[in-house]
Amino acid sequence: MLKLSFLFWKRLLKLSLMLRFIVDTQLPPVLATFLRRKGLDALHTTDFPKAHWLSDAQVRRIATEENRIVVTKDDDFADYFWNMGTPPKILLLTIGNIKNNDLIDLFELNLSSIMNLFENEARMVVFGRNKIVAY
Repeated sequence: MLKLSFLFWKRLLKLSLMLRFIVDTQLPPVLATFLRRKGLDALHTTDFPKAHWLSDAQVRRIATEENRIVVTKDDDFADYFWNMGTPPKILLLTIGNIKNNDLIDLFELNLSSIMNLFENEARMVVFGRNKIVAY
């Protein structure tokens, strides 16, 4: 068991150097905090000046320039991704309204799978309450 735990943390450290996230405005800042506590590089749009005024285009630009995965519930990002190819990677949540604690619990249960999909070259991951689909 100790060996498995060591391997998990070694993999997490490797991925944390590669996977970077920007959590969109309509999701709670606690999600970015959760990802950081897991050792990942995560920002929330509220980390930027005039955060609530960041447009989708600005979020896409930040994601592209800093090689970040956009974590969002906003279908506009997916539409733009399919039509224009940016941002480079998206984690689209299709979970509807959810309490912050339930959101974190859902991520706790599925983070390893999500990370694995992005590690294996997924460019968009659609994350719902009962399934995860990668493109």
